[in-house]
Amino acid sequence: MNGPLVSQQIHPPSLELREVGTVTEVKHGIVRANGLPSCIYGQLVDFSDGITGMVIGFHPSEAMIIVLGDDRRIHIGDQLASRSELLRVPVGEAFIGRLVNCLGNPIDDKGLLVAHDSKPVFRQAAGVMEREPITEPFLTGLKVLDLMIPIGKGQRELILGDRQTGKTSIALDAILNQRGKDITCIYCWIGGSFATFKKLIQILASYQALSYTLAVCAFADSSPAEQYLCPYTAATLGESFMSRGRDVLVVFDDLTRHAWAYRQMSLLMERSPGREAYPGDIFYVHAQLMERAGRLKAALGGGTMTFLPIAETVQGDIAGYIPSNLIAMTDGQIYLSAALFHEGFKPAIDLGLSVSRIGSKVQSPAMRELSQGLRLGYTQYRELLRMTRLRTRLSEEAMEQLRKGEALRELLIQENYQPVSVAQTLVLFYAFKRKILHVLPREALRRFTEHFFPSLCQHAPALVERLEQAQDLTQDLRGALDEEFIRFFRTTRPDT
Repeated sequence: MNGPLVSQQIHPPSLELREVGTVTEVKHGIVRANGLPSCIYGQLVDFSDGITGMVIGFHPSEAMIIVLGDDRRIHIGDQLASRSELLRVPVGEAFIGRLVNCLGNPIDDKGLLVAHDSKPVFRQAAGVMEREPITEPFLTGLKVLDLMIPIGKGQRELILGDRQTGKTSIALDAILNQRGKDITCIYCWIGGSFATFKKLIQILASYQALSYTLAVCAFADSSPAEQYLCPYTAATLGESFMSRGRDVLVVFDDLTRHAWAYRQMSLLMERSPGREAYPGDIFYVHAQLMERAGRLKAALGGGTMTFLPIAETVQGDIAGYIPSNLIAMTDGQIYLSAALFHEGFKPAIDLGLSVSRIGSKVQSPAMRELSQGLRLGYTQYRELLRMTRLRTRLSEEAMEQLRKGEALRELLIQENYQPVSVAQTLVLFYAFKRKILHVLPREALRRFTEHFFPSLCQHAPALVERLEQAQDLTQDLRGALDEEFIRFFRTTRPDT
């Protein structure tokens, strides 16, 4: 050699090993393919025309894949290749105020989303040692819930009832009540019509709730695979905020339609049907989703994620397969009665069948004090009303109990999309505990309920502010409220 040796760095091309298979069957969004012996559940595959799929089941010689796109472009004999990654979705602050599909892609015509990270859709929930006890209240703005069925941040509270009984309205009220409280809300719409969803989004927009809310959607015309993935995507987005110390509310509307979609997928994959034709793993499908709610330790971010799943019953059958499954895996249920709804008691919550298993542990001492005896008193009133409906003569004791129950019923009635503050709840039910409202006729009681708190805000704003921050009803606060009651009755004369 005539010259010095020159060292040169060699950069070999990066290699990726991918299994290549062949489509053997296409059926309603489900593809069977051979040639993928090493695939795993949740792994992504690419079809020859650019469509993405996800492995969801196996046979001895075939893999079953759900198509995340238009399956009409896939034909028998097409090739597909596996990726060395599981299904992930983009996450980040940019999602707030946006509408996305089950893959995190925007569908609201507001431009592209810039995500700061991506997270796996299917992941193991935080373990017991990574969590802290639930101690902070999650206020919904509904008097009947915040007093008698309190919810904590990180809790899973099921909302169930027949169609058209106000299940979605309760969830929307909970979202509207989070304005200004630094809580991120995620509304997950599964299998419903686009027209109904558009109305719900318009309601949120009209109350300026989209500034802290995002929506994950899979409409009725979406494939069963997209409807199946939708709630897991919503939970993944929620976990991205929770891990950064944020408080999150996720509403699943509803998991009954989600179960229908999963049943349809399972039947197409020829899995053995069980009770009500649902597959045997339907409990696991929902349980792995519900377990992702909770409150993390401070070292892991300290955030909370509260779930409000919605389920539908048929003719009040609370013991149906899907409702009973969800009751078993949540921390309580809010049952809405069609009979109460038609009577005009709204929200139509049946206090006899509704419960919160965390309950008064998360309530402030003031709320806990005012809520004592309310559930029992209202249940006794309903029973007494049923027994005395055809009787004309009643004892004075029975008449007193009926008047007390009627006053409580009027206090609990609340219009849609009008969440009530903590101060207003404390004021109204303190007046009830003082037996001020029992002697008022119904119309006078309604006038008091509607006009006293606005009058209090006008004449004593400092007292209202103290009530909002109060943990206990001190003697000073009680005396100030008693004086305001006297002033209101003297100036407005609600008994006329």
